[in-house]
Amino acid sequence: MNQKKSKNSSPRIKIIQKIYNSIMNPGVEIEYPKNQFKKYIKDVVTGTLERSELIEETVNINLSNDIDLEKTDKLLKIILFAAVFELMFKQNTPVKVIISEYLLASEYFLEKIQIGYLNAILDKISKKIRITQ
Repeated sequence: MNQKKSKNSSPRIKIIQKIYNSIMNPGVEIEYPKNQFKKYIKDVVTGTLERSELIEETVNINLSNDIDLEKTDKLLKIILFAAVFELMFKQNTPVKVIISEYLLASEYFLEKIQIGYLNAILDKISKKIRITQ
């Protein structure tokens, strides 16, 4: 039970929930309740939503043979976009941390086979986006 509670309070779970809610309810203002990760959550949610076209272009360029975003499950796409945003714009966060945190958060939303697919895609795109690491 404790693991479920701590997993639910993960900032990346909140990020996924906020982006999903924003996409499903366009025009509704996103609320950020008091949280120790509030600034971080707000940065990633806002950045992912504002740069979704750039992220989509980056995914299409780097993973054209691996994923068809038109046919991809909405939640998987949201998780992928948030992770790619962090890979691109949160350079201080190590690649391994970003990938493992999103994989952990995705357990809350996705099937096991989708998580494996997400892992492979994030691993592949991270090597192309973050060349120096």
